Amino acid sequence: MIIAIDGPAAAGKSTIARRLAAELGLAFLDTGAMYRAVAWAALDRDVPPSDAAGCARLARDLDLDFDAAGRILIDGKPGEPGIRSAEVDACVSQVSAHPEVRRAIVPKQREVAQRRGVVAEGRDIGTVVFPSADFKFFLVASAEERARRRAAQIGRPQEQAAIEAALRRRDELDSTRADSPLVRADDAELVETDGATAEQVVDRLLCRVRGGVL
Repeated sequence: MIIAIDGPAAAGKSTIARRLAAELGLAFLDTGAMYRAVAWAALDRDVPPSDAAGCARLARDLDLDFDAAGRILIDGKPGEPGIRSAEVDACVSQVSAHPEVRRAIVPKQREVAQRRGVVAEGRDIGTVVFPSADFKFFLVASAEERARRRAAQIGRPQEQAAIEAALRRRDELDSTRADSPLVRADDAELVETDGATAEQVVDRLLCRVRGGVL
């Protein structure tokens, strides 16, 4: 079984996907972490995020996999917390927008899924990576709510306004890029998460997957 969860940055995709995978006994595939790994490697190796060829070369050459808990491994070494840095946040949209990078990463994502059933989250999972997924969900929340969650997650509530501005910029970049833009698949079910806890959202998705009504 393949379950695709798409949506904008900080919509709760990773948390929901990870918990849903655990409930269903599937692997959690954090596709965004793979692009973050490329961005992290570009910064680490002084490859400009604007260098499409250089970033694509990294994307092809990096050995990307996941541990049992769904955390990314970069050339066999833990990618956390490096891939979650503010520096990576600032350039990952630019790196992931390069068509050559996406062409290198998508086969790696499909390779992971071939090993076992997955719950995959990202921005083009239901449209590009797994267009024939068994279930597709598109998680959304207001920019204000997403900024509040992210600020609380990193323990910096005073930075909520700045985080919201950054999220809005990233939404614009992700939804307008030429290759694999952030867009809801025609057959993806829209899930509004404003005001809902992670447990409530997971319960809704579980109900749908197990044959109930969303």
